[in-house]
Amino acid sequence: MSYNLPSSDLLIFSGYSHDILYHVILIHIQITRQCVSFFLQIFINNEWHDAVSKKTFPTINPATAEVICQVAEGEKADVEKAVKAAKDAFKLGSPWRRMDASHRGLLLSRLADCIERDAAYLAELETLDNGKPYAVSYTVDVPMVVKCLRYYAGWADKWEGKTIPIDGDYFCYTRHELIGVCGQIIPWNFPLLMQAWKLGPALATGNTVVMKVAEQTPLTALYVASLIKEVGFPAGVVNIIPGMGPTAGAAIASHMDVDKVAFTGSTEVGHLILKASSSSNLKKVTLELGGKSPNIILSDANMAEAVEQSHFALFFNQGQCCCAGSRTYVQESIYDEFVERSVERAKKRTVGDPFDLNTEQGPQVDEEQFQKILGYISSGKRDGAKLMCGGEAAADHGYFIQPTIFRDVKDDMTIAREEIFGPVMQILKFKSLDEVIERANDSKYGLAAAVFTQNIDKAHYISNGLRAGTVWINCYDVFGAQAPFGGYKASGIGRELGEYGLDNYTEVKTLQTLLLKNFVVLSLKCQLYIRLVSSLNSKKVKI
Repeated sequence: MSYNLPSSDLLIFSGYSHDILYHVILIHIQITRQCVSFFLQIFINNEWHDAVSKKTFPTINPATAEVICQVAEGEKADVEKAVKAAKDAFKLGSPWRRMDASHRGLLLSRLADCIERDAAYLAELETLDNGKPYAVSYTVDVPMVVKCLRYYAGWADKWEGKTIPIDGDYFCYTRHELIGVCGQIIPWNFPLLMQAWKLGPALATGNTVVMKVAEQTPLTALYVASLIKEVGFPAGVVNIIPGMGPTAGAAIASHMDVDKVAFTGSTEVGHLILKASSSSNLKKVTLELGGKSPNIILSDANMAEAVEQSHFALFFNQGQCCCAGSRTYVQESIYDEFVERSVERAKKRTVGDPFDLNTEQGPQVDEEQFQKILGYISSGKRDGAKLMCGGEAAADHGYFIQPTIFRDVKDDMTIAREEIFGPVMQILKFKSLDEVIERANDSKYGLAAAVFTQNIDKAHYISNGLRAGTVWINCYDVFGAQAPFGGYKASGIGRELGEYGLDNYTEVKTLQTLLLKNFVVLSLKCQLYIRLVSSLNSKKVKI
């Protein structure tokens, strides 16, 4: 495998020649691969454990289809141990419960600092395990993790209640109180980032965590576990279990001592999580699920920008984004030109070794996903969509797929209805604004959408009509830790990120107090009443 370093300052190195940089990154990658075996166990109570069953499972390098290493496979018994540790850490009087909110924020800030310090290491682990280009891991994923944790660190001592004027002589106020033990199940498409999205608000508000990481991509989450211990989080506050969904994930969702579960993944599994939660202890649930997001291009859009942004909307992260712009609706007067330009752009996309910093697209995460995507491509051909480019595997080893574009796609085709989660673009034609709004909303999903136009009135007319949790105007995949993210309909329950994300991890308690001056009056009235009753009772006795 070769590692070609571009002349840009992508890695934030400066003052070094190209040859020196080449050797620096080679040495660092070699060190990473020597050290990766250090964090392959289950993390419970700030200690590393083998699985109770002693089972392990392989994690695969999707670029080569070769085994990287064996990781401990957590199951129900391991979840039991982790939940007990989290429950003990949550008890009144524990170091975590006694800790000031500002100090919780300090620990999150320190965790962000350590992740920033080890950015290159984490980016390499993420690329090795997930297959996404190293340039993306280093310049997108890791910085967003750091920003997310720092954002929620700032919230730790600022999540305030309210005073509420109510009738009568009473003082009424609310408190935001921690929920308790939070089960968190994260996906494989953005393992490091989704871990931060879950940990940030949960820890800022004082909860404890039992997290199951995706079996395809456990390595970065386990490395972060070592940093959690390093920065000083008390034992049991964060527990991380690599394992399978039907065993470890199901055990978390159905556990009677887990007070809340947060899941990011497919809508199908979301249904199972919701069912398990409701049939156990009615634990609170946050779900960030699938999508089939409409990306709407009006005839007055800037063509060059619309083509490039639409390419990014679909192909970013190998198409493995829940909010990918996977239904591209183009107004009929510009349809042919848009298709032609999109095909030209897709053919220029660089697919290959994810450690080559010129690579735009790496492999799909595993063979199951690889075969699933090829199956959807075959479905598109059978249904009559016109294949314009791609449609095949892009290498004779690993899980690479060519950037693929279909035109003349109809709304009832499988590729236009189901979430493909791969580098397959479907371009549909529309005439009027009302038509495209109706068609865009004709989906069980409602995660995200986009509109490209130079007419702001049209942009707002369409965005107001779309049933989606996020709508981007003349851009795509713009995320900030400050802005909430989540879906309508079958795309989820609740919101992550921003102030709204804190709601998912707190209970609201209402407290009402009788004002002191009225308490004195009431007390006197009570004393008089007691004397009166005593007097009457005395008279009855004499009679």
